[in-house]
Amino acid sequence: MYKKALITGGAGFVGSHLADELLERGYIVRAFDNLSEQVHGSAAERPDYLDDEVELIVGDVRDGEAVKKALKGIDLVFHLAASVGVGQSMYQIAEYTDSNGMGTAMLLQALLDKPIQRVVVASSMSIYGEGFYHDRAGRTVSPNERKLGQLRARDWEVRDAEGEALTPVPTDESKCPALPSVYAISKYHQERLCMNVCPAYGMEAVGLRFFNIYGSRQALSNPYTGVLAIFASRFLNKKAPLINEDGRQQRDFVSVHDIARACRLAMEEPAAAGEVFNIGSGRSFSILEIAQQMAQVLGQDDLEPKITGKYRIGDIRNCFADISKARRLLRYEPRVQLEEGLEDLAEWLEGQIPMDHVDAAQEELTARGLSV
Repeated sequence: MYKKALITGGAGFVGSHLADELLERGYIVRAFDNLSEQVHGSAAERPDYLDDEVELIVGDVRDGEAVKKALKGIDLVFHLAASVGVGQSMYQIAEYTDSNGMGTAMLLQALLDKPIQRVVVASSMSIYGEGFYHDRAGRTVSPNERKLGQLRARDWEVRDAEGEALTPVPTDESKCPALPSVYAISKYHQERLCMNVCPAYGMEAVGLRFFNIYGSRQALSNPYTGVLAIFASRFLNKKAPLINEDGRQQRDFVSVHDIARACRLAMEEPAAAGEVFNIGSGRSFSILEIAQQMAQVLGQDDLEPKITGKYRIGDIRNCFADISKARRLLRYEPRVQLEEGLEDLAEWLEGQIPMDHVDAAQEELTARGLSV
């Protein structure tokens, strides 16, 4: 008998790719999604890219009755539904806390009456704050967040107590959360709710800490989505991408196809139960490098990235993934290299007509004192 899986946020960027992955493996898939205007536009219609075999139930994860309806006949749950965006979370505090925290609580509350086998919950690398670093002696350290005075002086590096610059290194799951933004707090809340409540009621839980995801179907008109989608929107509108600080901050960029496979593995691998995993590419790139590579792929080399020299409250300097645990226990191995992934993204971007709201979003953050 085929297993029936529910994907909350299943009509979105990651959710729809996960649905494709599961359908290929013989799962029966139901998506539960509120078709948020910020993601899906004002029409709020079923997206064309969502496979016809996916049953879509439209509803909000904070609506207990709607959640119960979505869970009928379900064996497994992938909980992806969340409000996404570091910058926006810092002024839509109640919305992010309610959507991500209460939404997860409602899902778990509904599951108490009819426990299922396993819940895979989408967490985020944002919970780490700054990643791990090495000091001058080569010791791994977890640094303090940069102070506002330092940032206003345009000193971007992460330093030790003596003022020496630290060297960023891959971050594994042992790092204690730092939670530098409302978004990070809400994602950690989602993760911990699932990891604590599920075992108490005989359910297995797996947490996946996603790093910077990119790929087709990302909401290009959402100025608080992933950085690659934001850059793509700028390029398609013949505008230079805007890069905060000096552009040398490092991140791990992972293809949505690898993310979808990792989600499936997290559901299927017995050894994953009760564990949390970093899901990234295991490589690091500077934001400036990413902008330049995207310009080349899109044939927009004449649009030089604009280094703003600004800092956004809630942002960190460096964080990229150590994925050795996922390799060992999930048998996860990234298959899509960045260069290949950007070519695939560029192909999908042909014919897309996004609205560029980046300038308006930047003005909003500046007016609120969240960008300095």
